[in-house]
Amino acid sequence: MLCLSVSSASEDALLPAPQNISILSTNMKHFLTWSPVIIQGETVRYSVEFQGEYEREYANESWIPISECSLITATVCNITEDISATVAYNLRVRADVGPRRSEWGTLKGFFNRVTTSLTPPLMKVIAGGYHLLVELEDMGPAFQFCVVYWKKGQESRVKVSSVVHLDTMEAGPDYCVKAQTYVEAINRSSSFSQTQCVRAQGNSRPSFLFPWSVAALTLPFLTWKTCKIFQYSCCPVAVLPDTLVISEAPTQLILCGSEEAEQCDVMVCVMPSEEVLRLWIQETL
Repeated sequence: MLCLSVSSASEDALLPAPQNISILSTNMKHFLTWSPVIIQGETVRYSVEFQGEYEREYANESWIPISECSLITATVCNITEDISATVAYNLRVRADVGPRRSEWGTLKGFFNRVTTSLTPPLMKVIAGGYHLLVELEDMGPAFQFCVVYWKKGQESRVKVSSVVHLDTMEAGPDYCVKAQTYVEAINRSSSFSQTQCVRAQGNSRPSFLFPWSVAALTLPFLTWKTCKIFQYSCCPVAVLPDTLVISEAPTQLILCGSEEAEQCDVMVCVMPSEEVLRLWIQETL
């Protein structure tokens, strides 16, 4: 029995652990790679495990197997789904040949997804008549885009937008666009893409823009006027006693920036005069 145990230990020692373990991480997609273990006439399989901050500090330094990378023949493992937090991760790989196993080969140092390489988005700028359009590649739900565009010759006057239809262009000058990606989970942005410039196509502005512009201005006014006519025809204003007349104070409009949003979270309720009269009668009774 002692001889068999020594022989088994000797066979295990002949199976080397995976070497050159590294991570390739681009645009929040993470891949663990390693050099193949060569065993003549045998198929080597590999298993991968990870250890996050929680496992190190609260779970007795345990390791979690990656099911998609258990007993695989490839020397690369997609660990994107398992690297789900912006903390330091450790990873290790083991080689298997039948019943034999190697020691674990461990990644040197820790990996944090904040170090991922971010690239500018693929972008296509289109001049659709007098409309400035931009198409951006779909990089996944984690990505947002910052799009900057300006009229050529006025580089200091830039506009930031995240919509596809950027602007209605003027005839003559070129319009230029550049974009970058932003990932909120790691609070990092890529560099800007190469600038692309286009010029409005056609000799005159499309005629359909004017009617829509007029409608946008006149419809709100007509709607308001119609409501007023129905209000005064069907519901005449009640005359209040002088003691119930409330002088109107000037209204102040507050524009809230992102840092002042919490200060502006206040609801003001304006009561109609009929409601004030009803409440006054209830209180006097």
